[in-house]
Amino acid sequence: MPAESVLPRQLRYLPGFLPPADASAALDRLWRELEWEQREITLFGRRMLQPRLIAWYGDRGARYRYSGLTLSPRAWHPLLQALKARVEDCVGSPFNSVLANAYRDGQDSMGWHSDDEKELGADPVIASLSLGAPRRFLIRAKNRPTSRGSGSSALLLEHGSLLVMEAGCQQRYQHSLPRTRRAVGLRINLTFRMVRVQVPD
Repeated sequence: MPAESVLPRQLRYLPGFLPPADASAALDRLWRELEWEQREITLFGRRMLQPRLIAWYGDRGARYRYSGLTLSPRAWHPLLQALKARVEDCVGSPFNSVLANAYRDGQDSMGWHSDDEKELGADPVIASLSLGAPRRFLIRAKNRPTSRGSGSSALLLEHGSLLVMEAGCQQRYQHSLPRTRRAVGLRINLTFRMVRVQVPD
C-alpha cells in the first residue's frame, strides 16, 4: 500500500516481507504462545494501563526501560528467533531483543513517541514486522506543532510487511498507531531492537 503522503527517507517499507501463509501462521502461533501482559505505565504524570498487550523477549541482560516500566527479557521463543534471523538478513543490522505488541481491536493503540531510550544507543535501527489486521502508522517531525494530526504522514502497515526505521529516525521523528472506529481484528507488531546488555542482577 503506498504512503498517503511523503514519508521521511529514514523509513523503508517492505510490503510482503513474509508470504501470506507464513504471516498468518506466525500471527496464530504468537498469539497463542507468547506470554502476553498488560502493564501500567506513567504518562504525563498519571498511571494508566497500556492500551495494548506486550511481551518482551531477548538475550540475557537485555533489559529495557520506558514510561516507568522496566522489562526483563524472557528467553527467546523459537519462532521469534527465526523471524529475527530473517529480519537481520534483510536489514543488515543485528538485533538482540524484540518488543511484541498485540492490538486486540481498533481501540488498542500507541501514542506519539520516539524510541530514543538510552538503552538503544545514540542512533538505533529498529525493524517493525506487522502481522494481522492492517493499521495506520503516523509519523511527524519532532519540531512540528503538536496539535492532533498536525504535520503527520501516514502509511498503512499491511499483514506480513516490514517497516525499517533507519538510523536518524528516532532523533528526528515521532510515530504513533492511533485508534480507529473501524471494525478491525487482531494485529501483532514485532519491533526488533539492539539494546545495551546489562549484567543481570
